[in-house]
Amino acid sequence: MPSSRSTSPRRRAPTPNATSLCSATNLLVPAEVDPDTGYRYYSPTQIRPALTIRRFRDLDLPLVDLRRFLAAEPAERPDFGTAQQVVAAHLRRLEDRLGRTQRAVEALRELLDPEAERAVTLEELPARRVLAVSIDVPEGAGLDCYDEAMRDLDAAAGERSVLPPGGRYEHTLFTDGHGRATVYIPFDAPLPPKLPGTVRELHLPRRTAAVATHQGRHDDLDLTYGALGSFAAHNDLRSQDLVEEFYLVGPRDTDRPERWRTLVAWLIAPQNG
Repeated sequence: MPSSRSTSPRRRAPTPNATSLCSATNLLVPAEVDPDTGYRYYSPTQIRPALTIRRFRDLDLPLVDLRRFLAAEPAERPDFGTAQQVVAAHLRRLEDRLGRTQRAVEALRELLDPEAERAVTLEELPARRVLAVSIDVPEGAGLDCYDEAMRDLDAAAGERSVLPPGGRYEHTLFTDGHGRATVYIPFDAPLPPKLPGTVRELHLPRRTAAVATHQGRHDDLDLTYGALGSFAAHNDLRSQDLVEEFYLVGPRDTDRPERWRTLVAWLIAPQNG
């Protein structure tokens, strides 16, 4: 027997992509649902919210944040209200992601260009007296320990140091994610009468290093390190398994990362004989 249910396609009004998306994610309650077909109808006043939802989903706003945005009543939306905070936070994430993507593309272009080489020289670094804090950095540690060390150094030196700060790092920090780090501030004045317990005086000797100046943000610092390692290998130079960084211009000086300049020194072991 033929089925009493018609198999012919039903005619219906086209559903905009925005409202289809809203239905699939249950973000917008339809004004009416056909009990026979299950087709959802939306009122003209729902067009703008539907399009807003669509744009947010195009920008990958997480559903949990989108629901928070939609749940905020108009009366709860001053300049820094719940809805604006949700949107502002996501836009910051998008801008950060875009910046990382652009920098990754720039790094890839450099890596794929056989003519692109970062300038490296062999130099003698002068002996220097510094105030230093040493840290045993565990695997997975963030920047908090470095920030704390710099606060102790600033407290010890006050305004008496005009030279840029630096740091000395074991290679294992880069290869294994943990190791010993020493951050320091050059200091030629008489020692302060009282130093924080973490701060000590350190005399850095003259030392030979392969040196390169890194421009801009630090998230492609690995390219500069790669250039230094290649230079050392090509010139049969033996590493001390230590690197130093000198923060000539950094976040302490300007909030414009394109102006940052970091001198990176790959310390070379003395040649035998």
